Parts: sequence; C-alpha cells; structure tokens
Amino acid sequence: MKTLLSLVVWFVLWEIAGRLKLSTIVPPFSAVIEAAIEIAPTEKFGKAAIEIVPTDKFRNAAIISLRSFGLGMGLALAVGIPLGVAMARVKGVGRLLGMWVNIFVSAPISALVPILMAVVGIGETTVVVTVFLFAVFVITLDTQVGITHADRSLVEMARSFGARRDQLYSKVLLLSALPEILAGVRLGAIRGVKGVVIGQLLVAIIGVGELFELYSNHFLMEEFWALVVIVFLFAFAVSEAIAALERRVEYYAASR
Repeated sequence: MKTLLSLVVWFVLWEIAGRLKLSTIVPPFSAVIEAAIEIAPTEKFGKAAIEIVPTDKFRNAAIISLRSFGLGMGLALAVGIPLGVAMARVKGVGRLLGMWVNIFVSAPISALVPILMAVVGIGETTVVVTVFLFAVFVITLDTQVGITHADRSLVEMARSFGARRDQLYSKVLLLSALPEILAGVRLGAIRGVKGVVIGQLLVAIIGVGELFELYSNHFLMEEFWALVVIVFLFAFAVSEAIAALERRVEYYAASR
C-alpha cells in the first residue's frame, strides 16, 4: 500500500510538471500513458473474443529483448551458482577469484560493453553477454555468502548419518543457502534488465535499445517515457516475483 501511494504521489507531481511545461523533455504523465497504450499491446475487439494485438515494432523489440534477457540470465545462473559454491567450499578458488568477483560487483560494467563488440561482434550475442556480465557476479557473491554461512550443525548431522558429497550439497548446503541465493538472483535479474538496455543501446542497436534510439532521435518524448515506464514495470515485476519466492523460502526455513 505504501509503495502504491508513493507511486501515485510521484505520478501526480509528474502530471503537474508536464502540464506546467517546466521542461520540453517531461510530458504530462497522462500523455505518456496514452503513448504506452499505442506502442504496447492493445486490445482488438472481434466477434468472438478480445484479442491482444501488439504493434509490430514493439512486439519484435520485446521478443529480442526478452530472449536476450532469458539467455543471459540462464547463463548467469548456470555459472554463478556453481562458482559461488566452489568459492565457499574450496579455499584456493575463493582466494583466487574472491577479489575479482568483488571488483566486478562494484565496477561499472557498462564501461566494458563496447569492448565486447571487438570480441563477439555486433548482434544479439553481445547483448546476451552483457546481461550475463551484469548478473553473474552478484549471483556468485550471494551464493558464496549463503554457502559460507550455512548451518554447520546441519552439515555435521548429515555427515554423521553418512550423507554422500552430492547429498550434502543438494539437500543441505544449497537448501540452507537458498534465501541468500534467491536474493542474489533478484539483484542479478534487476541488473540484467539494465544490461539488456545498455547492451542494445551501446553495441547492438536492436530490440528495446533500437526503440529508445528512435524515440530520442526524433524527440518523441511521450513514447520515450512510455518505454521507460514499460521497462521499469518489467524489472519491478521480475523483482517482486523472485522476492515473493524468497519470502516463501524464508518462511519455511524459519518454521523448519
């Protein structure tokens, strides 16, 4: 409720600023909503039912962006979680990679994005790698923290009952560290959305990045801010979905 109220206040202030024409780049919020309805999927009324029909340009941009985001996040999860486990359980790996992971978590990854053009070329592959770089390090770090602080008593109990190494990892360590892992995934997903937009803008002007470039070059501020709102809503929805799973996991972990 507090979040909703805060958004309403900001939207009202946005509408007032737009109506007063304080800046040419800030249109009224109502105009932004109208533009969002035009560029995003709209309802088409037919004889049988209501059909959702997106504009072709937005649909193509959304498909490319979602595919890049999904592939990049999938790679980040496949690399980040095992790497975090290895850093927590193998001291040599932790000492070797710990400093670099911490550096890249706080480093401006966007500064490295143009270099990818020379390495993997211009195209969707560059965007996928960008999403991966934005997400993988925070996932790795949170996984390492979760495994490191796993309940030692559970580990010792599993060993005393003769648990194999794979059972120790799959049924004790990973489950015990799941809240921290999900927190890293949530932060990585938010950073991944940022990686999609930055990658598409700086290196490969495709997908949502192409639309941002188109709207800004032609000074279509209503459409530009509508796209910003859509991207923010997507990031918020992904974050809240993972946060809901995180809260459920923490609830069951606390009641166990």
